[in-house]
Amino acid sequence: MADTHLPARARDLPAELWAAVDDADLVVHAGDWVRVDLLDRLEARAARLVACYGNNDGADLRARLPEIARLEVAGVRLGVVHETGSAAGRERRCDDRFGDLDVLVFGHSHIPWDTTTPRGLRLLNPGSPTDRRRQPHHTWLSWTMADGAIDDVVLHRLPPRTPPVRGPRPA
Repeated sequence: MADTHLPARARDLPAELWAAVDDADLVVHAGDWVRVDLLDRLEARAARLVACYGNNDGADLRARLPEIARLEVAGVRLGVVHETGSAAGRERRCDDRFGDLDVLVFGHSHIPWDTTTPRGLRLLNPGSPTDRRRQPHHTWLSWTMADGAIDDVVLHRLPPRTPPVRGPRPA
């Protein structure tokens, strides 16, 4: 996941995403948390968390998270960063900057992205589960990693949020 922007864009993560967090061996967050309490809750619930800070994250989050997180899991060299710049030229820039990785998860745009660079670096952006911007759905990604490969990448589209029903105001 990325670009959760809690509580400005939603009060909490969608229940479907929390269920996935509970089931996952590894949870990835590519920045723009906004408040540290989500980090605390993800650290408490996730079996393992790899994450970075984003441009909307303050000193409290930056003190606990790196700008770029790196981890090798199941033989896959995984990186997490918030910003990769504009879509134009992204593959070349990422090949130059992240040549030591197999997969790079990034955020910032709120736009889902799944490409492979000429060098073979897989670039993944999960979109946002709380702030879809110009996208038709709120989204997040899941995948499997084994034997040095990433497989079964799925973009999960969340159902539209319904606004709370408000009753009449008391007199």
